[in-house]
Amino acid sequence: MTQNNFKLQAPYKPAGDQPQAIKNLVAGLKKGYQRQTLLGVTGSGKTYTMGSVIAQMQKPALVISHNKTLAAQLVEEFREFFPDNAVEYFVSYYDYYQPEAYLARTDTYIAKDASINKEIDRLRHSAMEAILTRRDVIVVASVSCIYGLGSPASYFDLRLQLNKQGAFSQRDILRQLTDLQYTRNDINLPHGTFRVRGDTIDIHPSGEERLLRIESFGRTIERLLYLNELTGEVISSVDSAAVFPATFFITNAKQLTKALSAIKEEMTEQVTHFEKSHKLIEAQRIAERTNYDLEMIQQVGFVSGIENYSRHIDGRQANQPPATLLDYFIHTHGPNGFLTFADESHMTIPQVGAMYGGDKARKDSLIDFGFRLPSARDNRPLKFNEFEERLGSTIFVSATPSQYELNTSQQVVEQLVRPTGLVDPTILIRPLTHQVDDIINEIKNRTKSAVSKEALGTSTQQRVLSAGKTPGVDKKTPGVEEAALTSRVLVTTLTKRMAEELSTYLVEMGIKCAYLHSEIDTMQRLVILRDLRLGKYDVLVGINLLREGLDLPEVSLVAIMDADKEGFLRSATTLVQTMGRAARHINGQVIMYADRITGSMQQAIDETNRRRTIQQTFNRRHHITPRSIQKAIRASTITSRPPTVINDLDPDEIPPDERLRIIKELTGKMDLAARNLEFEQAATLRDTISKLRQD
Repeated sequence: MTQNNFKLQAPYKPAGDQPQAIKNLVAGLKKGYQRQTLLGVTGSGKTYTMGSVIAQMQKPALVISHNKTLAAQLVEEFREFFPDNAVEYFVSYYDYYQPEAYLARTDTYIAKDASINKEIDRLRHSAMEAILTRRDVIVVASVSCIYGLGSPASYFDLRLQLNKQGAFSQRDILRQLTDLQYTRNDINLPHGTFRVRGDTIDIHPSGEERLLRIESFGRTIERLLYLNELTGEVISSVDSAAVFPATFFITNAKQLTKALSAIKEEMTEQVTHFEKSHKLIEAQRIAERTNYDLEMIQQVGFVSGIENYSRHIDGRQANQPPATLLDYFIHTHGPNGFLTFADESHMTIPQVGAMYGGDKARKDSLIDFGFRLPSARDNRPLKFNEFEERLGSTIFVSATPSQYELNTSQQVVEQLVRPTGLVDPTILIRPLTHQVDDIINEIKNRTKSAVSKEALGTSTQQRVLSAGKTPGVDKKTPGVEEAALTSRVLVTTLTKRMAEELSTYLVEMGIKCAYLHSEIDTMQRLVILRDLRLGKYDVLVGINLLREGLDLPEVSLVAIMDADKEGFLRSATTLVQTMGRAARHINGQVIMYADRITGSMQQAIDETNRRRTIQQTFNRRHHITPRSIQKAIRASTITSRPPTVINDLDPDEIPPDERLRIIKELTGKMDLAARNLEFEQAATLRDTISKLRQD
């Protein structure tokens, strides 16, 4: 295991409330506090504070986020802070997932159907390998980290360890690769495959972007090389390398034999149970399905739905929880050897708590009607108490922590003052009548080349909460710059249909606009957010994704439609989080469209005012002039860039590193075109790839 230290690299030092927050959190960890809360406002640098705590404690860390988009953004930020350490991304690898289910009312069986994102699958493997082999690792994960994986001991112990000058016959290596669920492919090398050419074996490990080449002579490995997966160029020569399993659920031959015997025994018991209950159809069904799965596992080593037998494969007892990503940390670093951060904990913690119940209800139906054995229940997410038991020293991070975090924390640390001196945005209340027209007017004003006084809006239709009635909600903030600034707009609606229709209407009105909601592919969401920052879009319309954690310094206006419709999407917590998206811009402003001020609205306004007062007092005391957050727009390290246009590509104008990316992207398009029988398109792409490689 590598022993590299965490080294935080940032172009600035802690400022605002960050120094005291870091100091208090580290002191709490050293005192042995198991639960703490960091109450930090939007834009106060909570990620930097987390990074500083990790660097001072020098412990591996798991950062749990409630959605993939925010998790990806956190990965980017942590990679900037820790360029020399392992920062990994672990989220659900399904682009589409329809779980297996049975609807008794209509006698409808729904087979499992899923589309796996291969790149996310690689990143999951990379995260698991990093946890098992490094101490300087930070894993940013979604709540999928509480779902079952294979045993960490099996995943680590079954790896193929290769050493230069080591005695390995080619036959032994190929047999071990097959046992690790790698498949042979002498033409193409996607992740989890290998090819053989004479005494040379090329492997594409499941968690690597590069290829591993083994050059041997007789029974001796002469060279171990890492190659560029596209060009085949040698990246490095190493003395040793490890190849981890291609799948998460894997075991040794002895344990597999025991598992098959246990599955068969459970099947016999379940068939007997159904027959005694005169459920002959269910008895026949479970016998046929289980025997088929047993034969597939015995002959191939894998079957779709093998995770439903994970209890037997892992050798667990009934009702014993499965191994999860948390267990990988515990297995390698010990129960107190790592830190856990629950980012946006007011959303993350309830998500974790809700997972088990829904999964159990679905599994019960499958088991009762003979589609699965009772042991399938043990392929499940953790129960909440099991999740709590596995957490390391935990810091809940949120601008709006819930009672759970506050009640369980041994210390609550506030981080309300931003390093930039920015204060919370001003708030305007405007009537629902003509809200779309008013939004269009605001967008056109805000998206001009400069933000002027007129752009801040003084419509006669608006009803402004005066500073006298609501302290901190005012027309003008002292010290605010009025220089030309980039200005983007976020608009939140109540439904997906409203978001799509409003976005379409805005486009028809000549406004550069896109919408963002949960049905958009994970990676594409990140591209849309980046395009907003780059100016491809001026407006983003969304529902619930335009809330926690989105770091968009260019956003100067957040428009909340139908703000007085009480409910989850217009609760006090949601409103505070949504308004926070405008807190990174010096001219940040929020417009809530409502005909009345609800209790949630008033609560959100009061909390914003409280924080704003603290921030303004701090600025006056320290003579700070607020300034907008400046954040570079860098190419993503985990997502694809915008699609490449193949027409008129000039190889001479493409940098070498960019050329490799384009070749990889076009190769994927060529393969897809060929699979869709679009051979002319595939041939055009092939010729373009050849031209890029030759030049």
